[in-house]
Amino acid sequence: MAGGEGEAERVAALLREITGEGGFAFVASAEKAAAGAGDLRAAEAAREMAWEQLHSGPWSEVGAAWRDAYALACLHVARLRAGGDRAAALKALDMGLIMGGNLLRADLEAALARISAEPCGGEDGAVAVDEEDQRWREGLDRNRDIADALKILPVKSLSCKKVERLSHISLEEFICNYFLRESPVIISGAIDHWPARTKWKDIKYLKKIAGDRTVPVEVGKNYVCSFWKQELITFSQFLERMWSTDCPSNLTYLAQHPLFEQIKELSEDIIVPDYCYAGGGELQSLNAWFGPHGTVTPLHHDPHHNILAQVLGRKYIRLYPASISEELYPHTETMLSNTSQVRISIQLDMYL
Repeated sequence: MAGGEGEAERVAALLREITGEGGFAFVASAEKAAAGAGDLRAAEAAREMAWEQLHSGPWSEVGAAWRDAYALACLHVARLRAGGDRAAALKALDMGLIMGGNLLRADLEAALARISAEPCGGEDGAVAVDEEDQRWREGLDRNRDIADALKILPVKSLSCKKVERLSHISLEEFICNYFLRESPVIISGAIDHWPARTKWKDIKYLKKIAGDRTVPVEVGKNYVCSFWKQELITFSQFLERMWSTDCPSNLTYLAQHPLFEQIKELSEDIIVPDYCYAGGGELQSLNAWFGPHGTVTPLHHDPHHNILAQVLGRKYIRLYPASISEELYPHTETMLSNTSQVRISIQLDMYL
């Protein structure tokens, strides 16, 4: 873990706060992990205790101190594993970024940068990567023709009003003619200059930049299905799964995840459009979706305005006016209250 007087003060204050909340066992384990050469078993124990606190109730009720405590434990685990188990160290740091608080985020990112810069072995699996690269490019080229697209869309889905499509409109025009009128619009060519538009066509690039990093994924046709679940896997494992099955119950989807905050190198491949600041405030969230062929998101309502940037592939979107929300039968359960009970059966191509 990175040193420094400021960091030591932050950690000391955090441990006092955790002590005040009754986390004596966590503090004792964290201190053993930090002392001298460090105690890996104590670090793992501290991480497990913090993990239990993160899952002790609804996420919104988890105290910020325990999220920071989890990040601290992840830092200790990573430091003590870095020499002999690079993959485990990277996973610990990624979990700290995904589930931890902001107090030690800079320390997590610095540790990730150090470990990522270290050599990670030979060229084993080069043939497999070449085969995946071919499948990746074939997937990107699949169903480019509109006639093929029509085969997978609902009957008469394009007979309704289509969203207007324009090219390179000004921010002022976007605000006056669309944002303020709450009218959707497709803006062509607005992200053609993004490095991601070319770099992400190469699976070798994606694996080099992010392959060893741990990411949360959804498994199953969609999040309202009974067999839907969440997993934590490496980005390379996710890319491999994208072509491994056509079974809806095994579809793996990296959905609505702040990937660009977690993996800074990928954030350099995109540029946030000025349209995102049309409301005059700050960007609420910047998330990524990587979905294989067959991915479906249920009909739902988002709490914020959305700008979807389609980097590769294709996505079919169906929109309904807010005035008919009740006719779309939202779920009564609190966790799904933004989701419709109406099932729309659509197959999508891979999109990123």
